[in-house]
Amino acid sequence: MAENTRGIATGTTTIQATDGSGGFGAYVARPTGREEPLGAVVMIQEIFGVNHAMRALCEWVADMGFLAISPDLFWRLEPGVELTDGSEKEWQRAFELMNAFDQQKGVEDLKATLEVARTMEGANGKAGTMGFCLGGRLATMMALESDADCNISYYGVGLDGLLGAAQKISKPLILHIAEKDRFVPPEAQEKIRAMLDGHPTATAYTYPGVDHAFARMGGHSWDGLAATIANGRSAELLQRCLA
Repeated sequence: MAENTRGIATGTTTIQATDGSGGFGAYVARPTGREEPLGAVVMIQEIFGVNHAMRALCEWVADMGFLAISPDLFWRLEPGVELTDGSEKEWQRAFELMNAFDQQKGVEDLKATLEVARTMEGANGKAGTMGFCLGGRLATMMALESDADCNISYYGVGLDGLLGAAQKISKPLILHIAEKDRFVPPEAQEKIRAMLDGHPTATAYTYPGVDHAFARMGGHSWDGLAATIANGRSAELLQRCLA
């Protein structure tokens, strides 16, 4: 692993799929010079792959003192996808990949990543997930289907179709919802909030006036205030559950 000037070591690792179909890559970022064991965060990609934005988010999590690992979930379709939101051609390719992506296989790969993260050198055995867009949906699926210690979803899509089973969620889950999300209409947002009303471990926060991807720094919908508030809530949950 290479160390940068912020005291963060970065590199890649390979994780074996549990269905025997091969291995897939994952980007890893971890703080250096820390003696105490680290909690781990599985960082779940948007539809653009493990690109510069996802690597930067991993380094942000490492800067907080956690081990971050972001698996290449599109590897069964096209390994090493790195797209941006900067051109129509890239958007079209991203949607093609998303539509072809097997989400249940993605959850299997995330569970495999979770287990690897818990046993990496210096890890303390605790691990959660944090996902964005498609990754926000998958983080919610992990809250429903895995033993992750906590899960964080940024502007997840289609969550109203998942949370009818919200009683299965036993570990802390945060949903960050953009009020003006073009992919999550107001009626879906209201349904999500109703499904989680009174839930003992899952909380939905709505950020007024912002669009999908409001926390993607440098992206078309970036909103500094909403992102700062959401990121603070995420940091507090990670500290509480993984430290």
